[in-house]
Amino acid sequence: MAAVKIGIIGSRFQADCIAGAVKATADDAEVVAVASPTPGHAASFAQRHGIPHPYTDYRELLRDPAVEMISITAPNRLHAQIAIDAARAGKHVVCEKPLCLTLEEADGMIEACRRAGVLLLYAEELFFAPKYAKAKQLADEGAFGRVHLVKQGEKHSGPHSDWFWDVEQSGGGAVMDLGCHGIAFCWWFLGKRKVKSVYSHMTTQVHHGRTQGEDEAVTIIEFEHGAVGVVESSWNRPGGMDDCIEVFGDKGQTYADLLMGNALPTYSETGFGYAVEKAATTRGWTYPVFEEHWNYGFPQEMRHFARCVRGKETPISDGETGRVVQEVLYAAYASAGLGRKVMLPFRPQGIAKPIDLWKMPERAQAAL
Repeated sequence: MAAVKIGIIGSRFQADCIAGAVKATADDAEVVAVASPTPGHAASFAQRHGIPHPYTDYRELLRDPAVEMISITAPNRLHAQIAIDAARAGKHVVCEKPLCLTLEEADGMIEACRRAGVLLLYAEELFFAPKYAKAKQLADEGAFGRVHLVKQGEKHSGPHSDWFWDVEQSGGGAVMDLGCHGIAFCWWFLGKRKVKSVYSHMTTQVHHGRTQGEDEAVTIIEFEHGAVGVVESSWNRPGGMDDCIEVFGDKGQTYADLLMGNALPTYSETGFGYAVEKAATTRGWTYPVFEEHWNYGFPQEMRHFARCVRGKETPISDGETGRVVQEVLYAAYASAGLGRKVMLPFRPQGIAKPIDLWKMPERAQAAL
Protein backbone atom coordinates (compact mmCIF):
# COMPACT_ATOMS: atom_id res chain seq x y z
CA MET A 1 0.00 0.00 0.00
CA ALA A 2 1.38 3.41 -0.98
CA ALA A 3 1.77 5.75 1.99
CA VAL A 4 -1.03 8.30 2.29
CA LYS A 5 0.30 11.87 2.02
CA ILE A 6 -0.92 14.01 4.91
CA GLY A 7 -1.06 17.75 5.49
CA ILE A 8 -1.38 18.97 9.07
CA ILE A 9 -3.29 22.20 9.71
CA GLY A 10 -2.03 23.61 12.99
CA SER A 11 1.40 23.62 14.61
CA ARG A 12 0.99 23.24 18.35
CA PHE A 13 0.74 20.33 20.80
CA GLN A 14 -1.76 18.16 18.93
CA ALA A 15 0.01 18.73 15.64
CA ASP A 16 3.20 17.42 17.26
CA CYS A 17 1.27 14.34 18.42
CA ILE A 18 0.01 13.70 14.89
CA ALA A 19 3.43 14.19 13.31
CA GLY A 20 4.97 11.78 15.83
CA ALA A 21 2.20 9.26 15.32
CA VAL A 22 2.60 9.30 11.55
CA LYS A 23 6.36 8.76 11.87
CA ALA A 24 5.58 5.65 13.90
CA THR A 25 3.50 4.26 11.06
CA ALA A 26 5.65 5.37 8.14
CA ASP A 27 4.70 2.45 5.87
CA ASP A 28 1.11 3.66 5.79
CA ALA A 29 1.32 7.46 5.98
CA GLU A 30 3.68 10.39 5.56
CA VAL A 31 3.34 14.05 6.54
CA VAL A 32 4.28 16.14 3.51
CA ALA A 33 2.90 19.58 4.46
CA VAL A 34 1.96 21.76 7.42
CA ALA A 35 0.08 25.06 7.63
CA SER A 36 -0.05 27.64 10.40
CA PRO A 37 -0.84 31.36 10.24
CA THR A 38 1.36 32.15 13.25
CA PRO A 39 4.58 33.75 11.95
CA GLY A 40 7.42 31.24 11.86
CA HIS A 41 5.44 28.32 13.27
CA ALA A 42 4.94 26.34 10.07
CA ALA A 43 8.60 26.68 9.07
CA SER A 44 9.92 25.66 12.48
CA PHE A 45 7.43 22.79 12.73
CA ALA A 46 8.43 21.56 9.29
CA GLN A 47 12.12 21.72 10.18
CA ARG A 48 11.56 19.90 13.46
CA HIS A 49 9.64 17.05 11.84
CA GLY A 50 11.35 16.89 8.44
CA ILE A 51 8.28 18.05 6.50
CA PRO A 52 9.05 19.38 3.01
CA HIS A 53 6.26 21.94 2.52
CA PRO A 54 5.33 24.60 5.15
CA TYR A 55 2.50 27.04 4.45
CA THR A 56 1.19 30.10 6.28
CA ASP A 57 -2.31 29.72 4.79
CA TYR A 58 -4.14 26.39 4.95
CA ARG A 59 -5.78 27.14 1.62
CA GLU A 60 -2.35 26.99 0.00
CA LEU A 61 -1.85 23.57 1.57
CA LEU A 62 -5.20 22.46 0.13
CA ARG A 63 -3.95 23.40 -3.34
CA ASP A 64 -0.89 21.16 -2.92
CA PRO A 65 -1.50 18.18 -5.25
CA ALA A 66 0.72 15.94 -3.11
CA VAL A 67 -1.66 16.16 -0.12
CA GLU A 68 -4.33 13.46 -0.02
CA MET A 69 -5.62 13.81 3.52
CA ILE A 70 -5.55 16.64 6.04
CA SER A 71 -5.41 16.52 9.83
CA ILE A 72 -7.18 19.47 11.48
CA THR A 73 -5.58 20.49 14.78
CA ALA A 74 -6.67 24.15 14.64
CA PRO A 75 -8.97 25.82 17.22
CA ASN A 76 -12.48 24.36 17.43
CA ARG A 77 -14.20 27.39 15.87
CA LEU A 78 -12.23 26.81 12.64
CA HIS A 79 -12.92 23.08 12.22
CA ALA A 80 -16.06 23.33 10.11
CA GLN A 81 -14.79 25.84 7.54
CA ILE A 82 -11.45 24.06 7.12
CA ALA A 83 -13.17 20.69 6.68
CA ILE A 84 -15.62 22.04 4.12
CA ASP A 85 -12.83 23.78 2.19
CA ALA A 86 -10.79 20.57 2.26
CA ALA A 87 -13.69 18.51 0.96
CA ARG A 88 -14.18 20.94 -1.92
CA ALA A 89 -10.48 20.56 -2.68
CA GLY A 90 -10.90 16.78 -2.84
CA LYS A 91 -8.95 16.02 0.34
CA HIS A 92 -9.95 13.42 2.91
CA VAL A 93 -10.42 14.96 6.36
CA VAL A 94 -9.31 13.89 9.83
CA CYS A 95 -10.73 16.27 12.43
CA GLU A 96 -9.56 16.41 16.03
CA LYS A 97 -12.16 16.51 18.78
CA PRO A 98 -14.64 18.05 19.13
CA LEU A 99 -15.88 17.86 15.56
CA CYS A 100 -17.01 21.51 15.59
CA LEU A 101 -19.11 23.93 17.65
CA THR A 102 -22.69 23.39 16.46
CA LEU A 103 -24.94 20.71 15.05
CA GLU A 104 -25.46 22.83 11.94
CA GLU A 105 -21.70 22.84 11.39
CA ALA A 106 -21.56 19.09 11.92
CA ASP A 107 -24.25 18.53 9.31
CA GLY A 108 -22.47 20.88 6.90
CA MET A 109 -19.17 19.03 7.30
CA ILE A 110 -20.78 15.63 6.78
CA GLU A 111 -22.70 16.80 3.71
CA ALA A 112 -19.68 18.53 2.13
CA CYS A 113 -17.55 15.40 2.45
CA ARG A 114 -20.37 13.18 1.16
CA ARG A 115 -20.84 15.35 -1.91
CA ALA A 116 -17.11 15.45 -2.60
CA GLY A 117 -16.74 11.69 -2.15
CA VAL A 118 -14.09 12.06 0.55
CA LEU A 119 -13.88 10.61 4.03
CA LEU A 120 -14.65 12.62 7.15
CA LEU A 121 -12.85 10.89 10.01
CA TYR A 122 -13.26 11.84 13.67
CA ALA A 123 -10.03 11.57 15.63
CA GLU A 124 -10.96 9.82 18.87
CA GLU A 125 -7.76 8.16 19.99
CA LEU A 126 -9.37 6.39 22.97
CA PHE A 127 -10.89 3.93 20.48
CA PHE A 128 -7.32 2.88 19.67
CA ALA A 129 -5.60 3.11 23.07
CA PRO A 130 -4.28 -0.45 23.63
CA LYS A 131 -5.63 -0.92 27.16
CA TYR A 132 -9.04 0.48 26.31
CA ALA A 133 -9.28 -1.47 23.06
CA LYS A 134 -8.43 -4.66 24.97
CA ALA A 135 -11.14 -3.90 27.53
CA LYS A 136 -13.68 -3.54 24.73
CA GLN A 137 -12.50 -6.79 23.14
CA LEU A 138 -13.09 -8.58 26.43
CA ALA A 139 -16.52 -6.99 26.79
CA ASP A 140 -17.49 -7.97 23.24
CA GLU A 141 -16.40 -11.55 23.99
CA GLY A 142 -18.80 -11.61 26.94
CA ALA A 143 -16.19 -11.53 29.70
CA PHE A 144 -18.28 -9.17 31.83
CA GLY A 145 -21.75 -10.38 30.90
CA ARG A 146 -24.20 -7.54 30.34
CA VAL A 147 -22.22 -4.33 30.78
CA HIS A 148 -24.38 -1.87 32.69
CA LEU A 149 -21.94 0.85 33.76
CA VAL A 150 -18.93 2.40 32.03
CA LYS A 151 -16.89 5.21 33.58
CA GLN A 152 -14.23 7.36 31.92
CA GLY A 153 -12.32 10.17 33.53
CA GLU A 154 -9.75 12.58 32.15
CA LYS A 155 -8.22 15.07 34.55
CA HIS A 156 -5.22 17.38 34.36
CA SER A 157 -4.18 20.96 35.07
CA GLY A 158 -5.61 22.57 31.94
CA PRO A 159 -5.20 22.80 28.16
CA HIS A 160 -1.91 23.38 26.36
CA SER A 161 -3.09 26.17 24.08
CA ASP A 162 -4.27 29.57 25.29
CA TRP A 163 -7.15 29.58 22.80
CA PHE A 164 -8.89 26.77 24.66
CA TRP A 165 -9.42 29.01 27.69
CA ASP A 166 -11.39 31.37 25.41
CA VAL A 167 -14.93 30.02 25.06
CA GLU A 168 -15.44 32.01 21.86
CA GLN A 169 -12.82 29.82 20.21
CA SER A 170 -13.34 26.56 22.06
CA GLY A 171 -17.10 26.59 22.60
CA GLY A 172 -16.85 25.64 26.27
CA GLY A 173 -14.51 24.45 28.98
CA ALA A 174 -13.37 21.09 30.27
CA VAL A 175 -16.33 19.21 28.79
CA MET A 176 -15.52 20.47 25.29
CA ASP A 177 -11.85 19.63 25.86
CA LEU A 178 -12.04 16.37 27.82
CA GLY A 179 -15.66 15.34 28.17
CA CYS A 180 -16.01 14.73 24.45
CA HIS A 181 -13.49 11.88 24.85
CA GLY A 182 -15.55 10.21 27.56
CA ILE A 183 -18.83 10.71 25.70
CA ALA A 184 -17.41 9.05 22.60
CA PHE A 185 -15.75 6.29 24.62
CA CYS A 186 -18.88 5.27 26.53
CA TRP A 187 -20.99 5.33 23.35
CA TRP A 188 -18.42 3.23 21.45
CA PHE A 189 -17.78 0.80 24.30
CA LEU A 190 -21.50 0.12 24.73
CA GLY A 191 -21.95 -0.75 21.06
CA LYS A 192 -22.91 2.69 19.71
CA ARG A 193 -26.39 2.50 21.21
CA LYS A 194 -28.72 5.46 21.09
CA VAL A 195 -28.43 7.96 23.90
CA LYS A 196 -31.68 8.41 25.85
CA SER A 197 -30.78 11.17 28.30
CA VAL A 198 -27.94 13.32 29.64
CA TYR A 199 -27.44 14.90 33.05
CA SER A 200 -24.42 17.08 33.75
CA HIS A 201 -23.19 19.20 36.62
CA MET A 202 -20.63 21.86 35.66
CA THR A 203 -18.75 24.36 37.79
CA THR A 204 -15.75 26.67 37.68
CA GLN A 205 -13.74 25.91 40.80
CA VAL A 206 -10.20 27.17 40.19
CA HIS A 207 -9.73 29.04 36.91
CA HIS A 208 -12.18 31.96 37.24
CA GLY A 209 -9.48 34.37 36.10
CA ARG A 210 -8.65 32.44 32.92
CA THR A 211 -11.94 31.24 31.49
CA GLN A 212 -15.69 31.69 31.46
CA GLY A 213 -15.95 27.96 30.93
CA GLU A 214 -16.33 25.10 33.36
CA ASP A 215 -13.15 23.59 34.78
CA GLU A 216 -14.86 20.63 36.44
CA ALA A 217 -17.84 18.50 35.43
CA VAL A 218 -19.55 15.17 35.90
CA THR A 219 -21.81 13.95 33.08
CA ILE A 220 -24.16 10.95 33.28
CA ILE A 221 -25.36 9.42 30.02
CA GLU A 222 -28.26 6.97 29.84
CA PHE A 223 -28.28 4.62 26.86
CA GLU A 224 -30.92 2.40 25.33
CA HIS A 225 -31.32 -0.92 27.17
CA GLY A 226 -30.45 0.78 30.46
CA ALA A 227 -26.65 1.00 30.46
CA VAL A 228 -25.11 4.13 31.94
CA GLY A 229 -21.93 6.08 31.15
CA VAL A 230 -20.29 8.38 33.68
CA VAL A 231 -17.76 10.95 32.43
CA GLU A 232 -15.58 13.02 34.76
CA SER A 233 -13.76 16.01 33.27
CA SER A 234 -11.40 18.32 35.16
CA TRP A 235 -8.79 21.00 34.55
CA ASN A 236 -8.06 21.10 38.29
CA ARG A 237 -5.73 18.12 38.79
CA PRO A 238 -2.02 19.01 39.09
CA GLY A 239 0.72 16.44 38.66
CA GLY A 240 0.20 15.21 35.11
CA MET A 241 -2.39 13.42 33.02
CA ASP A 242 -4.92 11.14 34.73
CA ASP A 243 -6.97 9.05 32.29
CA CYS A 244 -8.82 5.97 33.55
CA ILE A 245 -11.79 3.73 32.80
CA GLU A 246 -13.95 1.38 34.85
CA VAL A 247 -16.29 -1.21 33.34
CA PHE A 248 -18.94 -3.14 35.26
CA GLY A 249 -21.09 -6.03 34.07
CA ASP A 250 -23.27 -8.63 35.77
CA LYS A 251 -20.53 -11.25 35.27
CA GLY A 252 -17.33 -9.24 35.73
CA GLN A 253 -15.49 -5.95 35.72
CA THR A 254 -12.24 -4.33 34.64
CA TYR A 255 -10.23 -1.20 35.35
CA ALA A 256 -7.57 0.52 33.27
CA ASP A 257 -5.21 3.41 33.91
CA LEU A 258 -4.04 4.63 30.53
CA LEU A 259 -0.57 5.71 31.62
CA MET A 260 0.39 4.39 35.04
CA GLY A 261 0.96 0.84 33.88
CA ASN A 262 3.51 2.23 31.43
CA ALA A 263 5.32 4.49 33.88
CA LEU A 264 8.54 4.23 35.83
CA PRO A 265 8.19 5.42 39.44
CA THR A 266 11.15 7.78 39.66
CA TYR A 267 12.67 10.01 42.31
CA SER A 268 14.98 12.89 41.32
CA GLU A 269 16.16 15.85 43.39
CA THR A 270 17.50 17.67 40.31
CA GLY A 271 14.70 16.94 37.87
CA PHE A 272 14.94 15.95 34.21
CA GLY A 273 13.45 16.79 30.83
CA TYR A 274 9.99 15.22 30.58
CA ALA A 275 7.83 12.84 32.58
CA VAL A 276 4.29 12.81 31.19
CA GLU A 277 1.84 15.18 29.56
CA LYS A 278 0.81 18.07 31.83
CA ALA A 279 3.35 17.28 34.59
CA ALA A 280 4.60 20.65 35.87
CA THR A 281 7.82 19.37 37.46
CA THR A 282 10.14 16.38 37.39
CA ARG A 283 11.58 16.90 40.86
CA GLY A 284 10.74 14.51 43.66
CA TRP A 285 8.63 11.46 42.86
CA THR A 286 7.29 11.39 39.29
CA TYR A 287 6.05 8.78 36.84
CA PRO A 288 7.77 9.19 33.47
CA VAL A 289 6.05 7.19 30.77
CA PHE A 290 7.47 5.43 27.74
CA GLU A 291 5.80 4.93 24.33
CA GLU A 292 3.40 7.72 25.32
CA HIS A 293 1.86 8.22 21.87
CA TRP A 294 1.34 4.46 21.54
CA ASN A 295 -0.37 4.32 24.94
CA TYR A 296 -2.78 7.03 23.80
CA GLY A 297 -3.45 5.24 20.50
CA PHE A 298 -2.29 7.97 18.10
CA PRO A 299 -0.14 5.82 15.75
CA GLN A 300 -2.82 3.11 15.61
CA GLU A 301 -5.46 5.74 14.85
CA MET A 302 -3.50 7.35 12.01
CA ARG A 303 -2.61 3.97 10.53
CA HIS A 304 -6.31 3.03 10.56
CA PHE A 305 -7.31 6.31 8.91
CA ALA A 306 -4.65 5.89 6.21
CA ARG A 307 -5.87 2.37 5.49
CA CYS A 308 -9.44 3.71 5.30
CA VAL A 309 -8.31 6.16 2.60
CA ARG A 310 -6.87 3.23 0.65
CA GLY A 311 -10.07 1.21 1.10
CA LYS A 312 -8.35 -1.40 3.26
CA GLU A 313 -10.44 -0.77 6.39
CA THR A 314 -13.85 0.64 7.30
CA PRO A 315 -13.81 3.73 9.54
CA ILE A 316 -14.33 3.04 13.22
CA SER A 317 -14.85 6.74 13.90
CA ASP A 318 -16.32 9.11 11.31
CA GLY A 319 -18.27 12.31 11.01
CA GLU A 320 -21.42 10.66 12.35
CA THR A 321 -19.47 9.73 15.48
CA GLY A 322 -18.54 13.37 15.93
CA ARG A 323 -22.14 14.40 15.42
CA VAL A 324 -23.37 12.01 18.13
CA VAL A 325 -20.83 13.55 20.49
CA GLN A 326 -21.93 17.05 19.46
CA GLU A 327 -25.57 16.38 20.34
CA VAL A 328 -24.59 14.96 23.73
CA LEU A 329 -22.40 18.04 24.33
CA TYR A 330 -25.44 20.23 23.60
CA ALA A 331 -27.52 18.19 26.04
CA ALA A 332 -24.80 18.27 28.71
CA TYR A 333 -24.49 22.06 28.67
CA ALA A 334 -28.26 22.45 28.59
CA SER A 335 -28.60 20.08 31.54
CA ALA A 336 -26.03 22.05 33.53
CA GLY A 337 -27.97 25.25 32.85
CA LEU A 338 -31.38 23.81 33.63
CA GLY A 339 -30.31 21.63 36.55
CA ARG A 340 -32.19 18.64 35.17
CA LYS A 341 -31.92 15.65 32.88
CA VAL A 342 -32.26 16.39 29.15
CA MET A 343 -33.84 13.81 26.88
CA LEU A 344 -32.55 13.08 23.38
CA PRO A 345 -32.99 13.84 20.57
CA PHE A 346 -32.07 17.40 21.51
CA ARG A 347 -31.40 19.70 18.58
CA PRO A 348 -31.76 23.38 19.47
CA GLN A 349 -31.46 25.77 16.56
CA GLY A 350 -29.30 28.86 16.25
CA ILE A 351 -26.85 28.10 19.06
CA ALA A 352 -23.48 29.80 18.54
CA LYS A 353 -21.58 27.49 20.90
CA PRO A 354 -22.53 24.75 23.38
CA ILE A 355 -21.64 26.73 26.52
CA ASP A 356 -24.43 29.21 25.68
CA LEU A 357 -26.91 26.52 26.72
CA TRP A 358 -25.35 26.56 30.21
CA LYS A 359 -24.91 30.30 30.55
CA MET A 360 -28.31 31.10 29.02
CA PRO A 361 -30.62 28.31 30.19
CA GLU A 362 -33.61 30.04 28.65
CA ARG A 363 -32.15 29.05 25.26
CA ALA A 364 -32.06 25.46 26.42
CA GLN A 365 -35.60 25.62 27.83
CA ALA A 366 -36.92 26.95 24.54
CA ALA A 367 -35.48 23.92 22.73
CA LEU A 368 -37.17 21.30 24.92
